[in-house]
Amino acid sequence: MSELTTIARPYAKAAFDYAVEQKIIAGWQEMLVFAAQVAQNPDIKNLMSGAVAPESLAEIFNKICGEQLDQHGQNLVKVLAENKRLQALPDIAELFSEFKAEFDKEIEVDVTSATELNAKQQADISAALEKRLARKVKLNCSVDPTLIAGVKIKAGDTVIDGSVKSKLNRLTDALQA
Repeated sequence: MSELTTIARPYAKAAFDYAVEQKIIAGWQEMLVFAAQVAQNPDIKNLMSGAVAPESLAEIFNKICGEQLDQHGQNLVKVLAENKRLQALPDIAELFSEFKAEFDKEIEVDVTSATELNAKQQADISAALEKRLARKVKLNCSVDPTLIAGVKIKAGDTVIDGSVKSKLNRLTDALQA
């Protein structure tokens, strides 16, 4: 875990709790994603690392964001600038998205297969994972011919490796032991 993630967590949690309370989660997510993109701009990074007064930095940042940030989003920028934490905005946006996915009971799952999966196969995998994980599943499918056959599924910390390559590696290890 990076230092910025540790710094970002309380800000992301506070923003998320406020968004839930006000029932504006999607709006806050859009604001944070936009502000994070602004914070990643090389010119803005230089400005944030320079000797600009926090009040001026917040004012400049809020002017750049314009109408993309509401009053509460602008207040967050001011607090972050005062505490010299504006560089944590990308991590705040990422953590906010994780909190939202947890709140919505959603999970992104990476599915790697040896060949392209058709719509029925994707639907079957999605249905099985939704049942197993008790969450709405969004599949990110990719192809890796080195798997030989089968699929490798990664959902958070859970990995299900049903590829032939993995089975051959386990068999090799067992024979060598």
